[in-house]
Amino acid sequence: MRLVLVRHGQTPSNVIGSLDSRPPGPPLTDLGREQAAAVAESLAGQPVVAVYASVAVRAQETAAPIAAAHQLDVQVVDGIHEAFVGDLECRNDPESIRAFFDVFHRWTRSLDLDVPMPGGESAQQVLDRFLPMVADIRARHEDGVVVLVSHGAAIRITSFALSPNVDAELADQHLLHNGARVVLEADSASPTGWRCLEWADVPVG
Repeated sequence: MRLVLVRHGQTPSNVIGSLDSRPPGPPLTDLGREQAAAVAESLAGQPVVAVYASVAVRAQETAAPIAAAHQLDVQVVDGIHEAFVGDLECRNDPESIRAFFDVFHRWTRSLDLDVPMPGGESAQQVLDRFLPMVADIRARHEDGVVVLVSHGAAIRITSFALSPNVDAELADQHLLHNGARVVLEADSASPTGWRCLEWADVPVG
């Protein structure tokens, strides 16, 4: 079984560089819809058996064409939404962006998973809600490809936690653009049960 974690398409908040984590959030832009269609086209030949999306509008709109290409419904689930940024919500000033990355760097570089965003969530809180949903999805689907449309920071920290072959530098420095994906494969030989095959179109060894 493969799990394809897709970052949603572009939103107006992405255009202005705003930290936007609270659902339901804004819809996709025209470019965001094009990105969603491109993801759907790239996955059209894959044996997709289920498509999941977070409670955010942008995730559901990204998931819709992927599901339609396989005559599936989008299953909206809680727990896989973006890491809440708290006091930084809807801000795009340099100080706020720097504060966000300062915390994220501590999550990946120092494994300080209990450090929260200012007034927001810690990495551990994100993992405590995201990982059980991944486990539930794996229990539902033994074979095939499952697509899960989520959010940049949440996907990166979750993939880092699940994949022993994803190192801190990859999780920390390699951002996921809108419509990018991380591909995980179930692996019984892995201590976490997973390994990463691909990060934003780049194979992972």
